[in-house]
Amino acid sequence: MGFPRYYFATPPEGPLPLTADIARRVRFEEVDALNMVWHGRYPSYFEDGRIAFGEKHGLSYQLFKAHGVMAPIVQMHVDYHGPLRFNDTVRIEATLYWNDALRLDFDYKIIDSRQQLVTSGYTVQLLTDLHGDLLLIPPEWFQEFKNKWCQGHLG
Repeated sequence: MGFPRYYFATPPEGPLPLTADIARRVRFEEVDALNMVWHGRYPSYFEDGRIAFGEKHGLSYQLFKAHGVMAPIVQMHVDYHGPLRFNDTVRIEATLYWNDALRLDFDYKIIDSRQQLVTSGYTVQLLTDLHGDLLLIPPEWFQEFKNKWCQGHLG
């Protein structure tokens, strides 16, 4: 089921977005006294989506670490459309949008077992070295990823 994109547009000159998803259950520790997922848990759900994305498309945390690169989140937004409760099964979808700049623009959809959109959001990550200095030129391995994406070899 397709849900509208709220946050990023596909640039006319760029490739189509890349998506990955993962299913998981809401754990007891994630709910509050009202039996709803506490709002502060959603960033970790987004991270679950990014990990699934990295595994599917070859852009894992391990790869960043092996190349001495970090990708800190510099912006995050969450929209809550409905509650999640203990033991709900959800699908977390992470989509990366093309950007000519050296950044990662992810949007997220969390969909419940009734196929209802319960949460959406986005993150923006910049690339830095291990000292936190902003990278202005893409590392070779990252440029190779972008080249494969442009050539349609990912997805």
